[in-house]
This record gives sequence, C-alpha cells and structure tokens, in this order.
Amino acid sequence: MIYEEIIRGITDGEAEEVADLSKQALVQGYPATMVLEKGLLAGMNKVADKFRNQRVMVPEVLMSARAMHAGLSILEPYLKSKRKCERKGIIVIGTVAGDLHDIGKNLVKMMAMATGVKIIDLGVDVSSKKFVNIVRKEKPDMLMMAALLTTTMPIMKQVVDELHEVGLRHGVKIAVGGAPIGENFAREIGADYYFESASDVKHFLEDNLERIITRKKA
Repeated sequence: MIYEEIIRGITDGEAEEVADLSKQALVQGYPATMVLEKGLLAGMNKVADKFRNQRVMVPEVLMSARAMHAGLSILEPYLKSKRKCERKGIIVIGTVAGDLHDIGKNLVKMMAMATGVKIIDLGVDVSSKKFVNIVRKEKPDMLMMAALLTTTMPIMKQVVDELHEVGLRHGVKIAVGGAPIGENFAREIGADYYFESASDVKHFLEDNLERIITRKKA
C-alpha cells in the first residue's frame, strides 16, 4: 500500500521519493489528511521511536524530517482548502525559550491544521513574555508548548504562572508535550493537557475542540 511506501521513504530519509509518493496518493484519491496521518506522521513516529531507543542518530532524524517536509509541501494546499469549510478555533503553538527543536512542534502543527483550526506558530526559542503577549492579543482557545530539552522544561511553568499573574489563564487551555515531558509534569505545572504524539493531538481536537470553544464563549 502507498502508505507503507511513504513510511519507508520517511525512515530512509528520501525526500524526493516521499514528495512523489504523496503526489501519487492524492492522484489516486487518498484524502490528504489520511496521507498525512497514515503516511508522513506514521513514518516520523517510527523514526522517533528509534531515536528514543538510540537506534538512529540525529543526522538520520534530520534527513527523515526533511523527507517529511517534502511530503507536507505537497499536502499543505489540500489541507488548507479543507480548513476553509471546517470548524473555527485558534491555537498558538511554539517551542519554549532555549530550545531550537521544531520537528515535534511541526508534526503537531500539521495534525492540528488538518482538523480545521487556525494555527499561530511562534516557532522555536519562544520566551514566556512572547507567549503571554500573543495570548493577550489573539485570545486563542488553546496554547500548545513543546520542549525537547529537560533544561527548558521550567519555562513551561513560567508561562503558566505569568498567565495567572496577568489574569489570562482562565481563558485559554494549555497543552504541553515533548520527549522529556509526561503526564505528571503537566499536572504539576498546571497545564490542562499532555499529548504524547501528534496523532493524539488530532484525535483530541476532533473530539473536544467544539466543546472547548463553546465553553469559552459561555
């Protein structure tokens, strides 16, 4: 099946092959969201598992990420056109200050985009002040923060605390994720949700985003 070929292309770091396979999948009638989830994300999840178990090195992960982005460049116009007619909602996403990793953040971003929400991507190395200012300005339904380094995890609590201090915490749901993050840490810092994978984010938003938006407006 073409999904398996895309997964293999991702794990092998073959960017051109993944882009071509993504085009083929669309031509054959596969939905862009399914190509994203069952092909590109499934492939990157496989690479992430190998990385966690020290079976691949950082350069190999970066090659796989490059291949994933090649596929995303093909799918993104179709995901955008799908979003126009779907539910509303705003999510701010970023990797916290001191951390320059964006692979996980970008995976979550694309999965969230596939559900129809508007994404405000702050990029990497985002300070607590910048997170708070964008929440104040954009009034998002959710704030998603990523950290791939244990040394940057405290920034997440700093953001939560500062949102409390300026009276903005009640109006936004906060989700955290990343390799060193876990359920207990999320609870300790006062976050609302912890997501282990990008696929978890997509499924959560499909099931809960409408309720989150409705409660916010109530």
